[in-house]
Amino acid sequence: MLTSINPLGQRARNQRWGLTVALYTAASVAGGLTTGAVLGGLGELLPVPSWSVAGVVLLAGVLDLLGRVPTGHRQVDEDWLTRYRAWVYATGFGWQLGTGVVTIVTSAATYAWLALLLLAGLPQALLVGGCFGLVRALPLLAGRVADTPERLRATARRLESGRPWAQRLTPMVLLASGLVLGT
Repeated sequence: MLTSINPLGQRARNQRWGLTVALYTAASVAGGLTTGAVLGGLGELLPVPSWSVAGVVLLAGVLDLLGRVPTGHRQVDEDWLTRYRAWVYATGFGWQLGTGVVTIVTSAATYAWLALLLLAGLPQALLVGGCFGLVRALPLLAGRVADTPERLRATARRLESGRPWAQRLTPMVLLASGLVLGT
């Protein structure tokens, strides 16, 4: 969303970037809270053994290491940017991405997060879900300097340059977490 919701694009659509980001962030937190409420509530009703969550986290690490993340192919509809007002696409995009599961899942860490929400119980799952939604919204802030096409491209390149590092680190963190959870 960085290349879609930035000061340059918002100015071209006659919208205010700060307000759009605030709405997107609030909706993303709400999306994370939704996922936390559903899975935390289910976790309260179903006996979820901690060893099964450890297994899911370990499996997620292996899947990330192998580059085989199961996912759907649904993305947010970028046509909304020109079809609807900023509050509609900001809240729609934010909520969808904040849930973590209704769009493309790029890392098996998302599945580990879902398993942990089941184990956490409702209050903790709400807290963790809300934090997830907030973190999902933070990359938009990196675009705050993107007020020219050159700055937008430079920001996108800078963020993209971190991808290999994240792709190497995430499986290691998942595997270590799974081992800790399993003990």
